Amino acid sequence: MLSFAGNLRVFLALEPCDMRKSFNGLQSLVSERLGEDPMQGAVFAFTNKSRTRLKLLYWDGSGLWVLAKRLEKGSFSWPKVTDPNKAKLKLAPEALSLLMDGIDMKNGCLRPWYERE
Repeated sequence: MLSFAGNLRVFLALEPCDMRKSFNGLQSLVSERLGEDPMQGAVFAFTNKSRTRLKLLYWDGSGLWVLAKRLEKGSFSWPKVTDPNKAKLKLAPEALSLLMDGIDMKNGCLRPWYERE
């Protein structure tokens, strides 16, 4: 289980990205596409086109973390791009936890995902 402090800044990349990217590729996306400094201690979340994979990039003060999740079934509830000039969305840490746990923030319901018994 992941837990994020209430004062942590969280940014979602609204456009999908290539999930083959790792440390350097995601760090470049944060700098170039999102216009943020990846080493300021924020969490940056990325997804693929089909919204079945999620990657987080986080600087903890001594190095970068890359966390990845692949859904076996279903997709993440991801905000739609409404403004083509907007590349990121700032979220509360609690909202990121809801997103990762399969809660559709728009409708406030649990998304149907595959769960092992």
